[in-house]
Amino acid sequence: MRLMRVGERGRERPAMMDDAGTIRDLSGVVDDIAGEVLSPAGLDRLRGLDPASLPAIDPSVRVGPCVGRVQKFACVGLNYADHAAESGLPVPTEPVLFGKAISALSGPNDDIEQPVGSTMLDYEIELAIVIGTRAKNVSEAEAPGHVAGYAVFNDVSERDFQIHKGGQWIKGKSHDSFGPLGPWLVTADEIADVGNLAMFLDVNGERRQTGSTATMIFGVGRLVSYISRFMTLEPGDVIPTGTPPGVALGMKEPRWLSPGDVVELGIEGLGRQRQRVVAAP
Repeated sequence: MRLMRVGERGRERPAMMDDAGTIRDLSGVVDDIAGEVLSPAGLDRLRGLDPASLPAIDPSVRVGPCVGRVQKFACVGLNYADHAAESGLPVPTEPVLFGKAISALSGPNDDIEQPVGSTMLDYEIELAIVIGTRAKNVSEAEAPGHVAGYAVFNDVSERDFQIHKGGQWIKGKSHDSFGPLGPWLVTADEIADVGNLAMFLDVNGERRQTGSTATMIFGVGRLVSYISRFMTLEPGDVIPTGTPPGVALGMKEPRWLSPGDVVELGIEGLGRQRQRVVAAP
């Protein structure tokens, strides 16, 4: 299934996209794509619906983040060996974890705000894992059973804030609009091999990132198991899993994002995003 949340910011309603590409309203069935809806039983209930029986939604509607009531981002850094190399950092022997404020969460096609004082605004195409059931100290074998599905994520970053302002990376990861998620939550059963999905990101029509989840250092099972040792993962929690090479930070002469730029990105089977960069108010 391809599950969505659509409508104005803060008032999104649950929806699904049917096989014909029509957005179908789920608000008469569930209150949100969140909580128990993400459990195996909740997803099975939605699978049992006839999409044609659900009201169609105007395709021009705003698409919001595909998951509601997210409690945390558990982000993974340097999870592609070639990205670690372009960043001038060693390949990690254990997953590198960092935080991102939930207030950064945004829709897949919402504008990216360049913060006041920003000079090094960057992009990162990432596969996002969405947790479906509570996971605490789970084994690698058990971990996939706690995953509801996957989505496209752009880990927008302000590198000056991240690298030069001292302290944790969270400073450069958390501005409003720095977490576009969606367009869909694609349930795990729809993805034959999450470890072999093509990825791309373009800026103003120029290909900047080309990659595949096949080159991740730590795969989905390992990441969910590992993170669950340090924090309890709850339904709706999002794990962005790192980015392939091609970010501005890795260029000899970095080409940072600036107002007016258009970023387009996508992952095989998970859909596409499109964002315009604007100056923050």
